[in-house]
Amino acid sequence: MSAIQEKTAVTEKYLSLFGESKAALNEGSSPLLNRMRDIAMKRFGQAGVPDYKNEDYKYTNLKPAFDKSYRPALVNQSPIVNLHDIFRCDVPELDAYTILTINGWYYSGNTELAGLPNGVVVGSLQQIANERPELVENYLNRQAALSNDPIVALNTAFAQDGFFLFVPKSAEIEKPIQVINLMLSEESLMVTQRNLIVAEDNSRVKIIFCDHTLSASEFLYNSVTEMFVGQDAVADFYTIQNQHNNSVSVNSGFFKQGANSNLMAFNGVLHGGLVRNNVNVQFAGEHSEANVYGMSFTDKKQHVDNFTYIDHASANCLSDQVYKNVLNEESTGAFAGRIHVARDAQKTNAFQRNNNVLLSDKARMQTKPQLIIDADDVKCSHGATVGQIDREALFFMRSRGIGESEARVMLMNAFAYEVIQKIRIEPLRDRIGELVEKRLKGEISHCHECEYKCDC
Repeated sequence: MSAIQEKTAVTEKYLSLFGESKAALNEGSSPLLNRMRDIAMKRFGQAGVPDYKNEDYKYTNLKPAFDKSYRPALVNQSPIVNLHDIFRCDVPELDAYTILTINGWYYSGNTELAGLPNGVVVGSLQQIANERPELVENYLNRQAALSNDPIVALNTAFAQDGFFLFVPKSAEIEKPIQVINLMLSEESLMVTQRNLIVAEDNSRVKIIFCDHTLSASEFLYNSVTEMFVGQDAVADFYTIQNQHNNSVSVNSGFFKQGANSNLMAFNGVLHGGLVRNNVNVQFAGEHSEANVYGMSFTDKKQHVDNFTYIDHASANCLSDQVYKNVLNEESTGAFAGRIHVARDAQKTNAFQRNNNVLLSDKARMQTKPQLIIDADDVKCSHGATVGQIDREALFFMRSRGIGESEARVMLMNAFAYEVIQKIRIEPLRDRIGELVEKRLKGEISHCHECEYKCDC
């Protein structure tokens, strides 16, 4: 079978699955979600499951991962979960509101969050889209629909539920909101999750997403988050991924910023099988700032691909990107960062850097920073490095009585330190630093804090 035929077969499988599932997808869902499905599936069918021939997926072939038998999680069958018994997404000293989603669905056992400012709405996207559509209709799929990514279109076609947050003008949520996204199933499962976050003008919010697998089954996780950051608003969005090697995770984040807004978008991959993270930022107002940071740690045959697109559509804005990756054994990685400065976006400052360390001869990293500049009064730079541990630094440390293993960990910690220090929530920063050190020491051989200890 030719490559084209294989791609068509995989794509046709999902087109057929959509036809078989459409009644279940629409049942109980909001008209706001249902009205998007057909056109999204048509766009998916035209592009198909991406492979190396898709320029944006040049280093990640999703076709084999998608060409497996997954049961779509079409019904909310959330089991009763006791975090103290089977799982803890534990950040010591972190005082946060905690929300669970299970297999893409807002967990019915979530308790109402006390102490939130007046007008803040937190809950199930499906429920709020049904009960209060005026909060959703002006934002849902406004940014994601602009994407050419067929996996985003597939999410739009299959999405039923997810996390929703609305922060009204001038409201400040002092405590972070921690959203724990769990995958739990005895069979291979296709999980589709759609999240929508609206932070209106002059608001303040911090959100932490923790993605975890709780069983050894194969998972296909397709998550899309749209976040709108209003004028003069400040928003932090952190994603910590900690999934087993049988998981395939495609996460797409779309951020639209108003004038004078400030965004922190941080992604950390501590463990995962095949991971693709997309970050799209659009400056829709002047004097805004976006800080986009990421890091990953891979071994075995894990693969992590980070793709970023920063659209400087307005003048006088600043974007800063730093991504760092540590690859060991036969793991592979990719980074593609694209910055587009529009013709009228004068006085733009845009910086991008990708640094990678290979700890073995079999590890591989592909990196492709890109600048598209249509304005003439800008300060822009990009750069990438791929190398091994500094042998002179290693020799220097060993000559002073430090063992080779400990010296390697110290050097890798120093390498990751720059990105970790960007985290603006101190307890989370300390915890990530601790987990990174454990990961580098090999003390986390399974997904952290999961009692199942999947051998995969």
